This record gives sequence, C-alpha cells and structure tokens, in this order.
Amino acid sequence: MDAVDTIQYPVIMDLEASGFGFDSYPIEIGIALEDSSTRCYLIRPQTSWVHWDTEGEELHGISRDTLLRYGTPADVIARELNRLLNAKTVYSDGWGNDISWLYRMYDAVSMLPSFRLETLPKLISRHQMSIWDKTKKEIFDQGDFQRHRASNDARVLQLTYQRTRTVESSNHTTEVNSDI
Repeated sequence: MDAVDTIQYPVIMDLEASGFGFDSYPIEIGIALEDSSTRCYLIRPQTSWVHWDTEGEELHGISRDTLLRYGTPADVIARELNRLLNAKTVYSDGWGNDISWLYRMYDAVSMLPSFRLETLPKLISRHQMSIWDKTKKEIFDQGDFQRHRASNDARVLQLTYQRTRTVESSNHTTEVNSDI
C-alpha cells in the first residue's frame, strides 16, 4: 500500500436546500469521508416543509416531486449520519446555512447529531485560503463534477483542501531546504 492509499482527509459535508430563508429546509446531504468515499442522501420533505424556490431547483436540479418519490425519510438519514459520523468533527464551507438546515432536519425527527459540524475556514491556513478559490475552480474544471449536488460539492471541497495543503507543504519544504 503506498502513501496515497493511507491519506486521511477531513470529513466534509454539504447540504442543498429548498431555497434560502426562514422556511427553507434541507433536501440533500452529501458527505466526503476520511477515505475520500462519498455518501449522498435525498431527503423526503416533512409534511410541514412546504417552502419551494424554483430558482433553487434550477441551481441544484432536484425537483420537489423527485424528493417525494425517491427521498429517504429524515429519521432514517439522521440515524445513518449519527452512525457514520459518531463523535467526529465534520467541516462545511457554508456553515451558517448548513448548520441551520441540518438542525432543522434533526429537530423534525426529535434527534440530535452525534457529530460536530464546524466551519471549514477553521481547518485551513491563510496560505490555503489565498489559493482556495483558484484551486477549487481548477478541480471543477478538470473533473466531472456536477455543481450544486451535495456529494460532488463535498468531494471537491475535500480535494481542494488536499491540493492546497500539498502546495503549502511543498512551499514549506522548499523554504526549509533553501535555508540549509
């Protein structure tokens, strides 16, 4: 097994929602795990979740009808997330929205997450932040990722973290070697 096979990435979560604002709710949760595998969950809306933004649908491409037909009940997803992510710190680049949508789902099923959702900027350095947007765009451009689908977005964020960290490490090594 080579070094690439043993890399442990941060766990990244991304959520898509019915829209923005007070009445919005989560419709899709995507996770990129430590081993770079991904999980994606379409959430069947609760009966009280009626807000729907057609502009949001154009962005993520998921219809309310698709969620009603193929979505998984929120309690099943909440239990699966708790099993999969128990006691882990999970990172999100849209923490302000994602935490509210995540808790909206958990509240609807009278549960609490067994993991901690944290903001991605707490994990990255200033140098990583300075090259983040450019690197993320390169990854989207080079890959076969559909934007605004939660698991793809989570994986792209994970790859961006890895690539910006690699650049930072190689820059640090170059600086150390030039001092010798």
